[in-house]
Amino acid sequence: MDSRKIVLLVGALIVAAITAFFARTLIAGSSAPQAGAVAMAAPVVDGPEVLVATRSLPVGTILDATALKFQPWPKELVDNAYYLRDKTNLQSLQGTVVRSIITAGQPVTQGSLVKPGDRGFLAAALGPGMRAVTVPVSAQAAVAGFVFPGDRIDLVLTQTVAGGGDGQPLKVSETIMRNIRVLATDQRTDNLVGEDGKTQVRTFSNVTIEATPKMAEQVAVAQTLGSLSLSLRSIADNSAELEEAIASGAVKVPDGNDPKAEKAMMVRLASQPSAGASSYQTGADVSRYQRSTVPGKTVEGGGQAMQGVPVAPAAGGGAVAVQGPVVRVARGNSLTVVPVGGKN
Repeated sequence: MDSRKIVLLVGALIVAAITAFFARTLIAGSSAPQAGAVAMAAPVVDGPEVLVATRSLPVGTILDATALKFQPWPKELVDNAYYLRDKTNLQSLQGTVVRSIITAGQPVTQGSLVKPGDRGFLAAALGPGMRAVTVPVSAQAAVAGFVFPGDRIDLVLTQTVAGGGDGQPLKVSETIMRNIRVLATDQRTDNLVGEDGKTQVRTFSNVTIEATPKMAEQVAVAQTLGSLSLSLRSIADNSAELEEAIASGAVKVPDGNDPKAEKAMMVRLASQPSAGASSYQTGADVSRYQRSTVPGKTVEGGGQAMQGVPVAPAAGGGAVAVQGPVVRVARGNSLTVVPVGGKN
């Protein structure tokens, strides 16, 4: 190879190296283009504002101010059954009951609501298999009027249990039912709102509650035993009751970590009334001068029997408590208690 070709080859390599160097410098020095998010304008809905549900509304829900709102709706999709803003008084719909389920964001139709005074209103407010029971209460026993339709309450029975002995009865109160939904106070199923837009507190003498058939029977009996009073429950969830319901099997814990299933479980627990396993307080729990048990009854011939324990006449008068199995022998108006295996 001659010297001329070698010079040309070396020159070509030098030019290529210089070109590559400048190209790399230009690429490294130039800043990469910044990708900026373009703010998309919200689509403008051409249509009137219709009434929609702000949350899922099951059958029997008593509506309040937070359950509904107005929202623009395409005019070609507007139905004659929808509630339009210019033709609807939102305040007049408070206290109405949902007759068919409404999902969140769905327009509310006139046929899906039942207003107070309409035929079948109370039946629509009841859940499947539930009953409506009216309980007479005093102003003091009704939380001074701070109980409204849709609230959850506990039912407390206060009674005086008569006994014998010195004649002093046992005074006791017990919570017989929990998580009961209030359907109406007196004959109102909505909240009375004043001119300032605030809910007015008023007293009432009757409250209508939602209960199971068995609980309705228990309420009827409880009214003959003593006086009933209401205990208003908090809106917040009660974790202790949730644990108790899970332990008893009343609520089934969903498999996996499905948030929707867990939410459905909480809603089911929050809407489930319960009876039984009542808590109670006697007079002795409040005052040391009151009883904690039912006093015994005085028996003929002197002495005092414990509640539920048979007694037999003792020699020389008086009476003694008999332990073990006994035979009761009636002769006319007299009753003799004879222990099995012996005779007094």
